[in-house]
Amino acid sequence: MPQGTTLEAGDALWFSVEGMPAGWDKVEVASPALQEPITLTPVKEGSTQSAQVDGPGTEHRVRSRLRPGTYPVTATSHGRTVATAQLKVAAKDSAQIGRFVIAPRSAFRGSDKPASLRPGSDVRVVLTDLRAAPGEDSLTVTSPILKGPLTIMTASPDDPGCKCDDGGTVYAGHARLRDDVPDGRYTVTVVSHQGQQTTRQHVTVVGQPVTDDHPSWAVTGGVVAVGLALASGGVFAVRRRRSQKAEPYK
Repeated sequence: MPQGTTLEAGDALWFSVEGMPAGWDKVEVASPALQEPITLTPVKEGSTQSAQVDGPGTEHRVRSRLRPGTYPVTATSHGRTVATAQLKVAAKDSAQIGRFVIAPRSAFRGSDKPASLRPGSDVRVVLTDLRAAPGEDSLTVTSPILKGPLTIMTASPDDPGCKCDDGGTVYAGHARLRDDVPDGRYTVTVVSHQGQQTTRQHVTVVGQPVTDDHPSWAVTGGVVAVGLALASGGVFAVRRRRSQKAEPYK
């Protein structure tokens, strides 16, 4: 069962349920995070899959003034709980980082195998934001392993073009690590959304300085969807409804 969906306050969303027993007719989804309960019904008579009941021209949404946090979600059918989950809610217009990678510059595109870096390595830095701030075309990366601040940009030739970045704004750039970095674990930091969002990753540096890089990724990350396990063995899922923002590649 995949976990990890984060929605913003005010986001439109939809739920689905699969694997319900034969003869089911209605499931009600309720949460303190929702504006109102949401009703699910079978796609067609006898179906184990659901359709969300929306009035014409309406959308169900996360409450717009909700504080960031994790909220319980409960699905019931005729008074019986059939699924539960936790829904993570972020502040409106916050970042959603799909990937934050620092890797040898010659690394295989899309590879996500963890690895260590050696001092003096030429590295590529890639960050994907699924909710990038409008007009923010560059970000600054700082870390003790770098010789100085690194600017990563959209439309960069260092963008590896990985499908794992689909649906997000990709920032990329390259730099050479300091060749005098002692062995250890170091923090890499990016500040985005006009200074309101700080994202950190960690990378291990070990070994003697190198003159050429080895093809392996150093830091990986990802964002996946969240669902609810049904007692019947099916899956109950929630998705962010993105009418104006692209859905990340799955």
